[in-house]
Order: sequence, then structure tokens, then C-alpha cells
Amino acid sequence: MKFAKSALFAATMLTAVSASAVEVSGNVALGSDYFFRGIDQAGGSAISGGFDASFENGVYAGTWASSVDFSGGVELDYYVGYGGSISDSVSYDVGYTYYGYPQGPATENFEEFYGSVSFADATVGVALSNDYYASTGESTYVYVQYGVELSEDYALGFHYGTMSADDVANEADDYAISLSTEAAGLGFDLSWIDSSETGGLFADNEFVLTISKSL
Repeated sequence: MKFAKSALFAATMLTAVSASAVEVSGNVALGSDYFFRGIDQAGGSAISGGFDASFENGVYAGTWASSVDFSGGVELDYYVGYGGSISDSVSYDVGYTYYGYPQGPATENFEEFYGSVSFADATVGVALSNDYYASTGESTYVYVQYGVELSEDYALGFHYGTMSADDVANEADDYAISLSTEAAGLGFDLSWIDSSETGGLFADNEFVLTISKSL
């Protein structure tokens, strides 16, 4: 994937927002760890946050940052996408994300195109990366998620994802079960995370507690 194509995609998406009203929101979170697709990014507690701009026509853009334990300690991402509905129970989302590590070498930055389709409470998605973590080469991540409300206060989420890459040493499946609730204006999420790989950076029966606040 070339950066020229990425810039053209982003410009095309943003051109469509000129006549639309915008809604801006933000978020901040503190987690006991930060896992991304089954891989440990923080090696311990992590603080993160971001801002989103959503437009009436379905276009959105935003930025998100988190502390990590590599590349100078900061991950800074930018994304733009479009979401819509096919029917009352079927919706879709497509977009582009740039994963940046401003305090690390430029070779660790990578970009990704993604898309997903949701059917009621289930979502199927795919993400195509050009050079995932500067060592895998091109990679494809496919995932399935399902959420169910246990009550007015609690929700349960299930996740399965699988990574295929040019570097087969970085291929793995990841699994997660999350219990979430809200109280006193805060969001609480307790997740169990595991992967098909053991040792190294991959999750191995890990529990992560995340406390978040919408702004």
C-alpha cells in the first residue's frame, strides 16, 4: 500500500464533510495493560485518550494516543472512515488508520485499511496492514465479535481474531471475553485475553481492567 493512495483516500473522505454538521467527542482511559490483537503493547498499566469528529453523512475522523513500552513510549494514531446502514439490523464501516510512534524510528509506523459489517449484535471485520510492526510485512487480520446485554447495567462481549502475515512468526489467533458496565459517569471493562501463542508478547490468560471516561 502506498502513502499516495492513503492520502487520496483520506482527502476523498474529508471532502464529503464540508456541508455536514459535526459532533465532537473525546475519551480518556486508564488500563491495567494495553493489548492490541493479542499482543502486549504496554507491559503494564497504560493511559490513553482520543478525540473524534462525526458528521451527519456518516464520515468520521479522529486521533487516539496511548502509552506503550517501546518506540519512545507513545503511540499516536490518526483515522478517517465512513459508516452507514443497509437496513435496521445491518450496518457497515470502512476506513483508514495510520499508526504512528513519533518518538521511535519511522520504520515502526504503519498504515491500515479496514472494513466491517454488523448484523444486529454481531460484527465481522477485516484489516489490511502494509508493514505491521515493521517486521511482519503485509498482514491481514480477520475478526468476529458478538455482544449481548445481560441487564440494563451490564453487557458481555466476545471476540475472536486471526492474523496472517508475510512473517509467519507473528501469526496468531486471539480471543477475548469482556464484561462492561457504567457507574458514576465512568465506564468499567474487565477483559480476559488469550492467544494461540504462549510466551513473548502474546497474551496468555491475561486479565485487563480498564476505566474510561467520555468527554
